Amino acid sequence: MDIFLVIGIIIGILAVVVGMIVKGANVAVLLNPAAAIIILVGTTAAVMNSFPKEEFLNIPKILKVLFKNRKTDDPVAIINQLVDMSHQTRKNGLLSIENTLQSLDNEFMKKGLEMVVDGVEPQYIIEVLELEIENREERHRAGASTMTTAGGSAPTLGVLGAVIGLIGALGNLDDTEKLGHMIAAAFVATLYGIFLGYVICHPFASRLKRKSQEEIRTMHIIMSGVLAIQSGNNPKSIEQKLVSMLPPKLRKNMEKGSESKGD
Repeated sequence: MDIFLVIGIIIGILAVVVGMIVKGANVAVLLNPAAAIIILVGTTAAVMNSFPKEEFLNIPKILKVLFKNRKTDDPVAIINQLVDMSHQTRKNGLLSIENTLQSLDNEFMKKGLEMVVDGVEPQYIIEVLELEIENREERHRAGASTMTTAGGSAPTLGVLGAVIGLIGALGNLDDTEKLGHMIAAAFVATLYGIFLGYVICHPFASRLKRKSQEEIRTMHIIMSGVLAIQSGNNPKSIEQKLVSMLPPKLRKNMEKGSESKGD
C-alpha cells in the first residue's frame, strides 16, 4: 500500500472540512446524496463515453497500480541481480543462470534472459524487448488518459449539479429558510466536482505518468543489462553502465554502497 498517497487524500479531505468549519459553514451539508450521484455517476458516464469497454474495465487495475508499491521494479535491486548474474555467467557460462531465472519476479527481465540462455540473436532480443516497452508505455498512456478525462469532466458536472440544485431551489421561493438550505446544497455538487477533479483524478493521472516513467526507465536498464550479459561484458563495467542510468539520488546511494563494499 502506498501510504503517502493515502495521506495525501486524507489531507485533501481535511482541508475542505476544516476550511468549512473555520468559515462557519455547516459540515453536515456535505452529506448530499443527490450531489454525489450527479458527480460520481456523471463522471463514470463521461469516461464510458470516452473510452472503449476494455479500457474502461481496466480502471480497477489502474487504481491497484496507484495504491500498490511494486518492489519487483526496484531499479537498485534489479541492477544488483543483473550484476550477480553477470559474475555467474562469466565464471560458469550462460547456461549456469537457467535455474536462477525461475525465481525471478520481474517477468520482463526473465523473458530477456531466457532468450539469452536460448542463444537468440541480440538484434531479435532488442526488437522483442523494445516492442514490450512500447506496449507497456501505450497501456500506461491509456490509464493516465482515463484519469485525465475523469478529472476534466467532474468539475463541469459539478456546475451541472449546481444548476440542477438551483432549479429546485427556485421552485421554493416562498419558503425563505428552505430556500437558503437548498442553495447551499446546490453548490455542494460544485465542491464535489472540483475536489474529485483537481484533488483526486488529475493528481492520479500525474502519478500514473510518473510511475510509468520510472517503470520504463527500469525496463531500459534491464534491456541494457541483458544485452551486456549476452555480450560477456565485465561485471564491473556492466554495473557502471547501469548505475549511470539511475536518477541522481539513487545513483549516489548505490555508488556509496559500492565504495563501502570495496573498503
